[in-house]
Amino acid sequence: MKSLYHLILILSSAMVLAACTDDTGVEEAAESDGNAEELAGGDMTVAVPSDVVSLDPHGSNDDPSEQLRDVVYEGLLTQDENLEITAALAEEWEQIDDVTWEFKLREGVEFHDGSLFNAEVVEANIDRIQDPAVASPRAFLLEMIEEVEIIDDYTIRLVTEEPFAPLLSNLTHGAGKMISKELIDEDYENALAEAESEVTLEEYYELREADGDEFDEVADAISSGTGAIVENHPVGTNYLQFESRNPGENTVFTKYEAYWDDPAILDSVTFKVVTEVGSRIAELETGDSEFVVNVQSNNIDRIENNDEVTLERRDALSVDYIGFNNQAEPFDDIRVRQALTMAFDSEAVLSGVYNDSGQPAVGPIPPGVLGYSDSIERPDHDMEGARELLAEAGYEDGFETTLMVNEDNPERMDAAVFFQESLADLNIDLTIEQVEWGTFLDTTSNGEHEMFMLGWGNTTGDPDDGIMPMFHSDNVGASGNRSYFQNEEMDELLEEGSRETDEAARQEIYEEATERVVEHAPVIFVRHGEYLNAVSNDVEGLVIDNYNIFDFSGASLNN
Repeated sequence: MKSLYHLILILSSAMVLAACTDDTGVEEAAESDGNAEELAGGDMTVAVPSDVVSLDPHGSNDDPSEQLRDVVYEGLLTQDENLEITAALAEEWEQIDDVTWEFKLREGVEFHDGSLFNAEVVEANIDRIQDPAVASPRAFLLEMIEEVEIIDDYTIRLVTEEPFAPLLSNLTHGAGKMISKELIDEDYENALAEAESEVTLEEYYELREADGDEFDEVADAISSGTGAIVENHPVGTNYLQFESRNPGENTVFTKYEAYWDDPAILDSVTFKVVTEVGSRIAELETGDSEFVVNVQSNNIDRIENNDEVTLERRDALSVDYIGFNNQAEPFDDIRVRQALTMAFDSEAVLSGVYNDSGQPAVGPIPPGVLGYSDSIERPDHDMEGARELLAEAGYEDGFETTLMVNEDNPERMDAAVFFQESLADLNIDLTIEQVEWGTFLDTTSNGEHEMFMLGWGNTTGDPDDGIMPMFHSDNVGASGNRSYFQNEEMDELLEEGSRETDEAARQEIYEEATERVVEHAPVIFVRHGEYLNAVSNDVEGLVIDNYNIFDFSGASLNN
């Protein structure tokens, strides 16, 4: 029997998708003689607010990059519109025991470079994401895999260190996408050559298997060179293949004719960087772009009043938040964090900044996901209470601090200004610093910040991905814990939640974890968001999921 939370999620997802997509569009076009030319191809342009940070699926852990990588790479598993686990490069799977899963791989799949997908490829990819030389910020999603056992060319077993409930969900994440083994080998060879190492590729792999001091030395020596080849020439198995990239301007992907499933209809998809939201919408209105990502809530009326475009709305499995650097003064004091949390009027910001798009957030887990509870409450907006806490912490005269915001997100800037004005009543002088997206990620990853605004998207549908990256001590920095929150009891709770396979027990664990987060206030939760994108009515068959990932495989253009 499906759990209540899962049933609600299925129904809500289905209603949203039914309202915004038409699965019959492509079929009807194919059956109509008059529309035959619609399916002849075409070039779609997508206006995006941020440039890709990394085209390496083991590289950066950000949504703008994943939206592009998803058209190139595939993983063993994926999710359908109801967030159910479905087949991708693995056709069948079963659990052998508490720590072992067996997967039957799809045969006859070719990478864009012509190499074959098989069991060795899976092993090479998992070894790579766990390799300290690669230093993947996404390694935590698959670090529990202790062994990849190759049964035959198209059968593997994944053995985890201990029972791990979210394994299948994690394999649907971008971290589980498969890179050509030939490209992986070439990337390592390039890194070894750049480091002028005398170790051969085969010797490097042997050293990694032995995992001794000599491996550590070599891995450290080549770390700066790993990823360069994958970054510049990404090779996956999906329906589009990499064509070109002009950093800061665009990235182009073209149809992969030898795709193992039905080839794409479109000839190409170009992701065009247009940082200013008004300019992105103008791109759509003039026909320069057919699809616009993130139109911001203050443009809802503008989109809905245009009969030639459609606003695509999706409830997001995400949370927007204001983070503190918990290791920097004065935010290493829980009373200061609690005071600023009380000073933040979330309902006023939701209405005044986000135009009631999304819903107030108490914790990191959104409604509909296991672990969510509507019985948990956040502190009320209370300026007098905040003032008392600050005085107790020794900051009755306030202090100066800086809040970092990525420059391509005007809503976050508006929310920051709103917060700035509130803090002024507490004698807190808040400077807002707008920075480029890549710089923002680097700075907050390295702990070179005081406060920041960001969002975290749950990209597996499991509570582990919604809270473990943000608040476990092992994930401080680029992996997601940019608030540098470290709490031993919290770590133990999150680890217990990942091991526990009983759904009711997991619900209790994640409720307790949420209560602990609310108590310690490492961040201020702003809202559970809503994805707002806009598409030309000339586009049919485009699918947008609950993670704001785009499927162009069945998309076509009418013009």
